[in-house]
Amino acid sequence: MPTLRWIFYSWTAVAWTWCMVGASNCSSTTRSLCKEGLVIPLWQPPVEQTSMVVRVGRAVVYLCALVYMFLGVSIAADRFMAAIEVITSQERTVSVRKKDGTKVKLTVRVWNETVSNLTLMALGSSAPEILLSLIEICGNGFQAGDLGPNTIVGSAAFNLFMIIAICVAAIPNAEVRRQQHLNVFLVTALWSIFAYIWLYLILAVFSPGVIEVWEGFVTFLFFPLTVATAFMADKKMSLKKFVSMRYRADSHGLRAFAFNRRVSGSENNDNDQTVVDALVNKHRPMSTEDEEFEHQRRDYLRIFRDLRQSHPDADIVALQDQAACELMKRAKKSRAFYRVQAIRRITGGGDLVENSMRKVHQRSRANRQSTWNHSDLLTCKVFFNPCHYTVLENVGTVRLRVERQGGPPEVTILVDYRTEDGTANAGSDYESASGTLIIESNQQEAFIEIQVIDDDVFEEDEHFYVFLGMQLPSIVDVFCFFAQFYFYFAENLKIRTRDGFVLDPSALSSQPIAKLITPSIATVMILDDDHSGVFTFEKENYEVPESRGHVSVNVLRNSGCRGRVLLPYRTIDGTGKGNVDYEPAESELLFENEETQKTIEIGIINKEQYERSEFFQIEILQPIRADKTEEDKIHMTKALENDSLMTDEKRIAELGKPALGSLTKCTVRIKESREFRGAVDMLIKKANVSLIMGTTTWREQFIDAFSLPSGKEDETTKPNLLGYAMHFLSAPWKILCAFMPPTEYWNGWACFIVSIILIGVITALIGDLANHFGCTIGLMDAVTAITFVAIGTSVPDTFASHVSAVQDSYADSSIGNVTGSNAVNVFLGIGIAWTVAAVYHSLHGQQFQVQPGTLAFSVTIYCIEATFCIAILVARRSKPVGGELGGPLGYKIATVLCFISLWILYVLLSSLESYCIITGF
Repeated sequence: MPTLRWIFYSWTAVAWTWCMVGASNCSSTTRSLCKEGLVIPLWQPPVEQTSMVVRVGRAVVYLCALVYMFLGVSIAADRFMAAIEVITSQERTVSVRKKDGTKVKLTVRVWNETVSNLTLMALGSSAPEILLSLIEICGNGFQAGDLGPNTIVGSAAFNLFMIIAICVAAIPNAEVRRQQHLNVFLVTALWSIFAYIWLYLILAVFSPGVIEVWEGFVTFLFFPLTVATAFMADKKMSLKKFVSMRYRADSHGLRAFAFNRRVSGSENNDNDQTVVDALVNKHRPMSTEDEEFEHQRRDYLRIFRDLRQSHPDADIVALQDQAACELMKRAKKSRAFYRVQAIRRITGGGDLVENSMRKVHQRSRANRQSTWNHSDLLTCKVFFNPCHYTVLENVGTVRLRVERQGGPPEVTILVDYRTEDGTANAGSDYESASGTLIIESNQQEAFIEIQVIDDDVFEEDEHFYVFLGMQLPSIVDVFCFFAQFYFYFAENLKIRTRDGFVLDPSALSSQPIAKLITPSIATVMILDDDHSGVFTFEKENYEVPESRGHVSVNVLRNSGCRGRVLLPYRTIDGTGKGNVDYEPAESELLFENEETQKTIEIGIINKEQYERSEFFQIEILQPIRADKTEEDKIHMTKALENDSLMTDEKRIAELGKPALGSLTKCTVRIKESREFRGAVDMLIKKANVSLIMGTTTWREQFIDAFSLPSGKEDETTKPNLLGYAMHFLSAPWKILCAFMPPTEYWNGWACFIVSIILIGVITALIGDLANHFGCTIGLMDAVTAITFVAIGTSVPDTFASHVSAVQDSYADSSIGNVTGSNAVNVFLGIGIAWTVAAVYHSLHGQQFQVQPGTLAFSVTIYCIEATFCIAILVARRSKPVGGELGGPLGYKIATVLCFISLWILYVLLSSLESYCIITGF
């Protein structure tokens, strides 16, 4: 603390002494005459001819108008930043080769995060300052002005000193935020200082008072060079991790929804590690896309698991909604998101995440409603339910259920039916049946009864079929013409009205009132009851999602079901291991007399993995008659082995013995939960910030413009008075911006173009109002630029940085973008404007003159203070503090006071020099 204070006071004394002894070219301290604006004319009569009361009144009007223009340009920048977010969130599909040689398609970001932050994001954040400089040059007949360049320098000073001071103070006590990508920050910080050193060099050293064409071009060319070097710094960091074959500790530059909090190797779940090994060959270096995909997926899995543990009874839909909100709170957000979030809160637009999630739910509900088929409400569907029946031979009668669904309830349905042989024969195994089934009005079901014939002869299990709507006439073979007629109307489905008329279902309208749907065929299986049974698995392979918690394997008893039978079974390990992937079992099933099916239940251990594929086997062993004593079993065995028994007795004993069928082993494969994987995939989509910020229709934009959010979806609280006031105050701007093309058009480029045009128009108004305001109260343009205009254009960035500092786990978004934007402001804002002016004058055989005076002095002060500020930020990364933001209370207060003092000193010295109270150069 004493050291910092001593450095600050010493530097202040040196700077003050240097300013006082510097050479001066200050020509006059008189106020310049008021002049007409580019768009807004000068208020008549001139200010020199008015009283003090009138001047104060005009100043208040100009100030209020200026503030309202700042509000308007902020809302326009909101749409501009939303378009930029959609543009920079564009994705492409890449293929990743798995260990087994197959390819998996992954989705990655087209734009590198560093490149987007220094290009479109910086342009969106500083569009008013950049356009103000360009508009002022063009509006002044390509002559240099004080407002544009000084606004850029003043905005840079406010951003670096005041915004970072606010971010340092915003961090809760005992917490710290540090930058994750220090390489990129150092590169952009060096460029941000060099930009203003270069500005001084072209103003006062290379060609004092004149900006030549090459100086303007070089200034602009430094912009792509800044982007290239920052990109190289970013890739150098990634390359180091790539060469060492370690997982990257960050998610920089791949997707908009990646998280700040990365997973270290010690934190990785062993279950998830198998996913990584299965996805990509671990014996080769992993590409950036491979590593990033795994990091993202692990983070999503972790969030979903935490929610499932805290809400074990919640269904998958509720968990998705909760996880989506949690994702948007944790998701790494761009500078555009925080800028838009800040504007929405200032103008009474509510919380961006909550509003967007509400819209997502409304859209999903609307989509579900729109997918309803209205014809289902008009048409009665007739079908078997169920369509498969299994009965014993001695059942007597089997009843088959026919169900109707939908359609007008007052209509009676008449549907023909008939039986047809399968392996069972009509007359010997069942009684053939045919006729017309009537489902009365307001009745949902009817039954077809078929007689089953019982005998004492052992036979295999047999089946027959029952068809709906396919009754054939007995004269088919004789009268072919009539047979074709019957086949043409094969369904034989009729309706009967209340008046008793029997009609074709399509007779009343183009949409049939009734129709047959699948299943219209029922299968009846007849099981022989004269044998103890042959036991077999229903299927050879089972696939079960791990989330089910168990697998149910059916064991069938065919060819008889007489007597009580014990059936032993056991599990056998495959790639799935007992007590690790499933719960091992070794037990037996008890089949009661005439019981034909039992189920083996095996517990599955839910690891909640994104990808999983292990298997184990279940084996059934030799069945044993349970209704015989142990002595009877031994006697039966000896009798069967005794050759002296009569052949018929031995055959009867063998026929009555339970036996195993052909399928005595089945394989159970454990797969990942489709619901869980689908939920994770859905969360990945929902976590894309561009989906939240973007709009799809003009209707949606106008609804947002007129709507006043009432807080969270599950709350009934209303906005406070300030919320109402800001909403109605900003409503005209919101309605104007609602006419912009939605961000979905042209992938955001349509909204980008229109919004930057609107920002340019509002900026021209801001320039005129700032000139008139400064003239009215007697302020020089340079002072107005570094104070009112710089602060007004930086307010949204201030709120955005404050929110990002508090919500993010790292300081990159709140600090790193400040230095990058400061450099881009000079290279774009001044570079483009001065290049255009220099070329114009060169074509006319003139020189583009820019007096270095106030601007050169302001730039010099800023460079010195910026160097000191960045040095403090880097020093704070050391052990006593641990990061650029927050930290121990004493260090926090000292840093905040130091940065605020730097900004105040910058404004004070620049203002004193503008009025020639101190000498500059």
